[in-house]
Amino acid sequence: MTATLIWILVALVVIGLYLSWTAGRLDRLHARIDAARAALDAQLLRRASVAQELATSGVLDPAASIVLYEAAHAARQAEEEQREVSESELTQALRAVFAEPQQVEAVREAPGGEEAARELTEAVRRVPMARRFHNDAVRAARALRRHRKVRWFRLAGHAPFPMAFEMDDEPPTALVERAA
Repeated sequence: MTATLIWILVALVVIGLYLSWTAGRLDRLHARIDAARAALDAQLLRRASVAQELATSGVLDPAASIVLYEAAHAARQAEEEQREVSESELTQALRAVFAEPQQVEAVREAPGGEEAARELTEAVRRVPMARRFHNDAVRAARALRRHRKVRWFRLAGHAPFPMAFEMDDEPPTALVERAA
């Protein structure tokens, strides 16, 4: 009888440790999502700021400046629920403005244009990476949260279900090809 109770107690302790480890893992994944989202937000803000600065610098033609400025301004001012759409629109505006390699060369030849083009190239290259890191963390947390043990024992607590950030982040080819 005593041996049976000891085995039951050992089994309960092992199950408790396993559930505690799983909850800790889930907590670390949620922290990783938060850090990745902060990095993504920083990269999106940097891209919008550089695009807005380039639009107001006078090195682009007036029509391109207006298109780029409005898209960058909308991306910076977007509410959270409209953020993905406005960031996709900024990507499309960047592709429209820098569709031709001649436009990139015109920017680079302007005073201060080489630095502005380099900053913009770096910004548009970093956004897809930051989004990929964020979405990978979300995917891992979602996979863990789908397990029965996590749902039954409510190991996620009151943390919101992680959402991926889906946007068009294809950089302008003329801008990226020149830098490569």
